[in-house]
Amino acid sequence: MNFDYSEEQQLLAQSIRQFLTKEYTFAARQAIIESDQGYSEQVWATFAEMGLLGLPFASEVGGFGGNAVDLMPVMEAIGDGLIVEPYLASVGLGGQFIARGGSQAQRQEMLPALVTGQCKLAFAQTEREARYNLAHVACRAEKTENGYTLEGEKCVVLHAPCADKLIVSARTAGQTTTADGISLFVVDRSAPGVTLTSYRTIDNLRAADVRFAGTVVPAEALIGQEGQALSLIEAVVDYATALVCAEAVGAMQFANDTTLEYLKTRKQFGVPIGSFQALQHRMVDMTIVHEQAKSMACLACVKADSTDADERRRIISAAKIHIADACRHISQEAVQLHGGMGMTEELKVSHTFRRLTMIAQTFGDADHHLERFAACG
Repeated sequence: MNFDYSEEQQLLAQSIRQFLTKEYTFAARQAIIESDQGYSEQVWATFAEMGLLGLPFASEVGGFGGNAVDLMPVMEAIGDGLIVEPYLASVGLGGQFIARGGSQAQRQEMLPALVTGQCKLAFAQTEREARYNLAHVACRAEKTENGYTLEGEKCVVLHAPCADKLIVSARTAGQTTTADGISLFVVDRSAPGVTLTSYRTIDNLRAADVRFAGTVVPAEALIGQEGQALSLIEAVVDYATALVCAEAVGAMQFANDTTLEYLKTRKQFGVPIGSFQALQHRMVDMTIVHEQAKSMACLACVKADSTDADERRRIISAAKIHIADACRHISQEAVQLHGGMGMTEELKVSHTFRRLTMIAQTFGDADHHLERFAACG
């Protein structure tokens, strides 16, 4: 298999990294994190101008019709630069629900606005005690004469504070953990009855617990068929899992590069510590783990759009298992080889450590995906 990017993908990756080098420095990122919004409207507009927001969407809505592999260089750059803007939430999750399951009216209303940066989305799925079970949905949607009324709560909804609309999973039939009876709805973040409790995650992203209390949505807010949303949720979450694997690869690359540079410059007993053979062996192990992770992320992105659900689940889980282990290994080694300063706020590697730690848990940790991989036979 050829793991090299095409010429177009390489040019895209180069343009993104040039932007990050000039405009998204570590100091600039710190200022964005400390702002009230927690992200930059200017950066988001630049993403739209570069075509990044429309990359995976059809030309009919202003996109470029790319696949998950086309998004790999973008996600690697996001991982390298530790970008906190809601790219995954809007493009990799929310936009995918509309593109794959939305009505023609929903696609025409939201996707062009997403592509131009005018609409940001977030996926409200996780609930208390659900852990990684996508079928665990207690939030309910009662059908009314003119639409639906939502009651319930969602936890740790990434980028909900900056989203214009939420893609919400709610149960229209069945018990809390049954596969059938789950529906998806488009809900305005500012709709009556929607309450957000916002906070910052350990890796400096913004998230919120979202409460729906008598929130009324029209019938047109339903995505796809009522009660049949689980398969769509699984497909989109697998797609996003592949993308976050690619993000991890970019973060690992930075961790390796900055650690190697530190070993070359930090001196002990009058010589660079990189001359010590024991540390050289650890650096080589980190490089090997990164290369293996990159291969698995590439395979995951290749299969992310597969129509064979069983094959997609098996490959995505296999990739996430390895990526989760690689995140732990490289992040911990990078910090240890930097010594005590590796945990300081002033050093970017400590923030990379946090992001890699969170990626290892996002959309299922290694134990969860081991179980799912085994279930695939």
